[in-house]
This record gives sequence, structure tokens and C-alpha cells, in this order.
Amino acid sequence: MMQRPPPEDFSLKETRPHLGGGKVTGDKLTSTYDLVEQMQYLYVRVVKAKELPGKDLTGSCDPYVEVKLGNYKGTTRHFEKKSNPEWNQVFAFSKDRIQASFLEATVKDKDVVKDDLIGRVVFDLNEVPKRVPPDSPLAPQWYRLEDRKGEKVRGELMLAVWFGTQADEAFPEAWHSDAATVSGTDALANIRSKVYLSPKLWYVRVNVIEAQDLIPSDKGRYPEVYVKAIVGNQALRTRVSQSRTINPMWNEDLMFVAAEPFEEPLILSVEDRVAPNKDEVLGRCAIPLQHLDRRFDHRPVNSRWYNLEKHIMVDGEKKEIKFASRIHMRICLEGGYHVLDESTHYSSDLRPTAKQLWKPNIGVLELGILNATGLMPMKTKDGRGTTDAYCVAKYGQKWIRTRTIIDSFTPRWNEQYTWEVFDPCTVVTVGVFDNCHLHGGEKNGGAKDSRIGKVRIRLSTLETDRVYTHSYPLLVLHPNGVKKTGEIHLAVRFTCSSLLNMMYMYSVPLLPKMHYIHPLTVSQLDNLRHQATQIVSMRLTRAEPPLRKEVVEYMLDVGSHMWSMRRSKANFFRIMGVLSGLIAVGKWFEQICNWKNPITTVLIHLLFIILVVYPELILPTIFLYLFLIGIWYYRWRPRHPPHMDTRLSHADSAHPDELDEEFDTFPTSRPSDIVRMRYDRLRSIAGRIQTVVGDLATQGERLQSLLSWRDPRATALFVLFCLIAAVVLYVTPFQVVALLVGIYVLRHPRFRYRLPSVPLNFFRRLPARTDCML
Repeated sequence: MMQRPPPEDFSLKETRPHLGGGKVTGDKLTSTYDLVEQMQYLYVRVVKAKELPGKDLTGSCDPYVEVKLGNYKGTTRHFEKKSNPEWNQVFAFSKDRIQASFLEATVKDKDVVKDDLIGRVVFDLNEVPKRVPPDSPLAPQWYRLEDRKGEKVRGELMLAVWFGTQADEAFPEAWHSDAATVSGTDALANIRSKVYLSPKLWYVRVNVIEAQDLIPSDKGRYPEVYVKAIVGNQALRTRVSQSRTINPMWNEDLMFVAAEPFEEPLILSVEDRVAPNKDEVLGRCAIPLQHLDRRFDHRPVNSRWYNLEKHIMVDGEKKEIKFASRIHMRICLEGGYHVLDESTHYSSDLRPTAKQLWKPNIGVLELGILNATGLMPMKTKDGRGTTDAYCVAKYGQKWIRTRTIIDSFTPRWNEQYTWEVFDPCTVVTVGVFDNCHLHGGEKNGGAKDSRIGKVRIRLSTLETDRVYTHSYPLLVLHPNGVKKTGEIHLAVRFTCSSLLNMMYMYSVPLLPKMHYIHPLTVSQLDNLRHQATQIVSMRLTRAEPPLRKEVVEYMLDVGSHMWSMRRSKANFFRIMGVLSGLIAVGKWFEQICNWKNPITTVLIHLLFIILVVYPELILPTIFLYLFLIGIWYYRWRPRHPPHMDTRLSHADSAHPDELDEEFDTFPTSRPSDIVRMRYDRLRSIAGRIQTVVGDLATQGERLQSLLSWRDPRATALFVLFCLIAAVVLYVTPFQVVALLVGIYVLRHPRFRYRLPSVPLNFFRRLPARTDCML
């Protein structure tokens, strides 16, 4: 009988890498790159050449330099007919892969048939100096060219050769021997590391107040006028004005998202609905966003009248009619809000748009992206699986992208990045992707970069000044289940500049105050978030090299609000997990009342009597109890950051059809019989929820009917009971009443009945409005 294979390891692993070359002084590591492992490189900077001899028939040369180290070879661009070319290009060869003892820099003349040798310079690697930042860069020197026999020839080459690490300034722009198979300027740009900034986003508030002197084409009917506003690809409209005159009023707010630099104007059109599917434009105006007032608090900006323009066609030409129609509006850029472009659960920045309202930072987040292991093959090249992996990290407005490691399932990046932290209750997101734009990826039908997985780390779960080095599982949900696509090795440190400021942050609202003074509706926020993510992804896609739309949307969790049976189950069990403590306390109290353990019950009786006699001890006792629980749990406090939990997410137990539904497009693209089955399933679930909601409503209506005289006898009994209770409680000390009630509740099972109590029977007999339901 075959044994079942063990389940995949989805857990977090603590690691002990050799960070920063191991230069430890106290708790801090001395190097700038102290959260990553040092990687040694041989750097070659080819600056320029002079007095190169002509090689072809015309007596000119088309020079380029070939830098060769063993099997690795890098070449500069070539110049047409130039004997004093300037390249200023850097080549980096990974020291781990060096198998040669000599470096050869050869100047060649580009030719149609075969490139001619002009001369070369050879370096012994044992003689190459080592540079450690912050030492100044090595000054390039002139070297006389030699032929293959070692004899001096005409021409000189300016070079600098040194050993350094990835902390070197030349590293980001260097050609890497790891990427020797990549050719073409665009492809090389696509593999380099890069820092991006999200565009500065503003909310645009358009308060449409009224219009005057509109001129509808049909004077004999009451106009049905509304205002349509457009910013970029966002279009909103007001309701049809209730005052059906040529001077309509709305006083309605429309909210948009815009990004600096403002490229699109705000275009407003006043339209009259002349028929169900026919609207007539009564006037238009275009307002540049850069000239709008900027509001930083709740004080209203001044309103303005704007002239409306109208165009008509005369002999096939568009002619403008000047007329007296005007529209009254209050338009401003809202600087007091934070423009939400991420899911609120995973926000990395909560500051308002206006820089004047920013508080000073409370610390620094440092992230070292070390390596990944066990990556899955993401595509096929030359008949074998391959992966060209790179990482993207996002925190606040700053996005970083590491270089792409070509054709490796165990890529080593060892890149370190830093962010300012303004709020500890924020999340840094790190995603791993497969680069599909290296080998003609732009031409093969618009290939998308595949997602390998992502990690979220909440800063508030980290201890300050501690370096966390862990290997995180990379988990991706597919229609056929959850898959582990590898592990990513990260080093994280959150350094706090002022403990007092950080503690104070826990007392201030999460969002800027405008979100509470003038809150936006849930539907507005959802719509604005969608628009904001579209703008961010569009702007980052236009960067060079682009941070592609699919990458940005995955990092920003676009689509996470869509219906998912798996997520609904997970959220239900999360609620049950929260309520399980209360349920456990209820069961424990029931055991006390039933005298399951007589000694415990007697002790509870004594405690209850003490608290009734000395009521001033109640609150101190509760808070002391909570303090002791907190101190007790300190021994088992979490020592690792949280990570993706497949069990909590119900990803490992989801039914294939539920996952297929989760990955379905919107609107659906599945066959009608599957859609019908899913619709029926949703109806059955909704039916159960409907029953529960109805039961809750019934209990609430029974409470209301106590005093509503809907059941005159029940209300009369309750009113009489209230009068008697008022008199009894007035003449009886409260402590005596509390003592009697407590002893009655904790009475021995011998004095209990299996039947429901009188108050419960009375409550269940009260009428509800279920009789009035159709």
C-alpha cells in the first residue's frame, strides 16, 4: 500500500544568513548594505579611446570594445567612423562564476564580414585592486593597446578595473554577466533595478449648485436637466433637477481622482433629457485642474459662476454660440484626505495629500531582499522550463524593483532598500514575478509577467531595532488549488526614531481628520479607489522600464472585493474564532451554575458576595485580571512576523468549483448550466442568511412590542411589572437586589427546572411584524 506524500511545507522559517559580510559592532552592522549578504563583483568601466588607427579602405574605423572574462563576454555600442570614441559603460562579472585568471579588453573595428582587431589590454586578476564604499571611485587610467603578440600598437584605451560589492554606485547601471544571454537595449533596461514613485493623487470635489438662463430647444416643455462631469476616463452625473425650469438647482457633490501633473481638464456639460434615450447638450465648459483652489481643511472655498459654451453645425463647420447661460459651482482639490489606492486592510500610507499636513516621520523601514529558493518553472524556453525572477516591494509612494536574475530557480538579489515610516500600523508588500519581456516578449502577443507570490509584513507586529531574517513561503491560488511556488528570503528592520512619537500615533485617528469631518460614502470610496488604482497602474506602466499593469494590480490587491465562496467561509470562521472566547466563557458559567465543580462554584459565590458588598472593587478587579492575563501571555508572544496562512484562508480545503467561480471573469464567461448551478447555490446560502436576519428582526420587534400595546394584555402585564419593580427597587438597597439575583442565577440544580423560565416564555409570546410579511 502506497503512503500519501507529506503535505507541502507552508510555514515560515527563521534563518541566520551572513549579513553585511559579518561586520558586527554591538547590535548594528557597519556596512550600508547590512541587511543583505555581500556579493563580490569584478567591475570594468570602459570610458573612452583615442588615436585609434583606421582599418578599412577609407582609413576610418567603427570602434567598439569587447570585455572578455573566461566564457563571459560583454560588448559596448559601436561608433561610426570615429577614432576618439567615448562609451562610459560599466561591466560587472560575478566573482562566484569567474573561472579565468585574466581579463581581456579588446578594441575592435565593426565590419560587414569579420570585425578587425585594433588592439587589446590584458589584466591579471591577482593585480586588480579592491574597493569598499565609501572609498572614492577608482580613477580610470590610459592603457596603451597591444596586439596578440603583446607588442604595443597605435591607440590608447581608458579603463578602470576593480573588485567591489553590490553596494558600489556602478552596480545598478552595469551590464551583468548573469544576463549575458539578454540582448537589445529595451531588454537590458527591463532587467535593471529601479525605484519608482506613485503619482501624487488628489480628490477633486465638484459641488454643482445651480444653473441660470438655460436655453432648451423645445420651449414648450419643462426641461429635465442634469450635469455630466468628466475627468480623464471618469464620468459622473448629478440627478435630474427637481426644479424643472431654465434655472435648475442641484447642490450635489461629485468626487473624482486626479494625479499630478494634471493632464486632463474637468469637462462639464449641462444636458436636457428630451426623450428616454436622447439627451440634448445645453452648454459645456472646460476647467483646467491646475488652476483650482486647494483646500486643506473643512472650510468651504469660494463658489464661482462659469460661462457655458455651445457649438452648432453651420455648413458642416462647428461654430460657437456665445450666450448668457451660466453654471454656479464650488470646485476644489481636496488636500485634507488620503487618496486610498490600496485595500484599507493593507494600507502602506495614510497621510493626507497636502504635504503641509504631514507629521514628521517616526522611524525607518529597511528591507533586504536576499534570495529565493525552489522557484517553479514559469515558462518554457528551448524545450525546458525556466524562470527569470525579479521582486517588487511597495511601501507608501515608493515602489522598488530588483534586477531580474536570468534563468535561475534560486536567484540571489541581495539588494537593500529604505523607506521613511509615518505610521506603524501600515503594511509593506513584497511580490515576486517572472519577467516575460526579455526574449522578444513584447512581440509574442503582449505577454504578461507571471506572479510567483507575495508577502505582506505589518510593521506594528515587528519589534523595533531587531533584524528579522526569515524565509517566507510564496503561495499562489490557482483554479486547481493553492500552490507553493518557492520561498523568498527577506531581512527586515524597523528602526524607531522616537518611541514617544510612535506611542502617540496609537491615539490618533487612522485616517486624516477630513475622513471623519466630511466622510465619503462606501460606494464613493469603492469607486474612487478603483479610479486611483487605474491611474497609478497607468502612470507606472509609462515609466522606463515599465512597472506593468498586472504587477501593480496584484500588488494593490485589485479585485480582492469580488465574491468568493472560499473567502466568505474563511470570514465566517474568523468571526466564530473571535466569538469562541465568549462561547467558552458562557459554557464555563453554565458549568458553574450547574455545580459541575462544587469547589469552583463556592469560590465564585464568595467572590460574587465580596464584589456586591464592595462594588468599588469591580472595575479594579477586571483590569487587574486583564493585566495578569497579558503578563502571562507575554511568555508565548509571537517571535516571528505573520505570514500567509492557507488554513485560515480555507485555500487548502476549497472545492475546485468554488475556486473556478472565484477566478471567473466579471461578467461571467462560464456556460449557462454552470452559472445556473452557482446561482442556485447562492440562492440557498442567501436563503439561510435571510432566515437568520429575519429571526434577528423578530427579536427586535418583540422588544418594541413590550410598550407598543400591539398585544394589550402583554403590554399591560409588563407596565404593571415595571411599576412594582420601580417601587421594590426604590425601597430595597441595590446591593441586596444584586445579591438576590446572583444567588438565584447561581442556584443549585436541585432548584432548577428543565422548562424555560417565565420571562423567556413571556418574551417568546410577544407579537412581531412577521404576520404583516407577504
